[in-house]
Amino acid sequence: MINSNVFDYVNVLDKASDAAWMRNEAISHNIANVSTPNYKRQDVAFEETLRRAMSDAKYIETDHKVSSLNLRALNPTTYTDYSGFSYRLDGNNVDIDTENAYLASNQIKYNALINSTNQEFSRLTMVMK
Repeated sequence: MINSNVFDYVNVLDKASDAAWMRNEAISHNIANVSTPNYKRQDVAFEETLRRAMSDAKYIETDHKVSSLNLRALNPTTYTDYSGFSYRLDGNNVDIDTENAYLASNQIKYNALINSTNQEFSRLTMVMK
């Protein structure tokens, strides 16, 4: 995390990238445990935390909202999804097709976040020249 207002968007993109990476690992664990009896799928919560933090900001403009975010409070958390639910006889609630779709979607999101971070650094480089 870089401590300067110039890097506000980079810091938020960094947190979002970390969350996407954590989600990729959770989905990979879900896929690896598709045949494990009583395994419950894991997921990562971040987007709602970010949305809530952005809506709680007292500012109207996005730039001011981003600069006022408490980055220490923007932490992705892993949780057990539908822990009491299982549509399979072995107690496992992982559906391989759904997990593969989540994995593909998350990989696209992660790549977009990395590209956005690179663009922010490109803009900063251009300004410094």
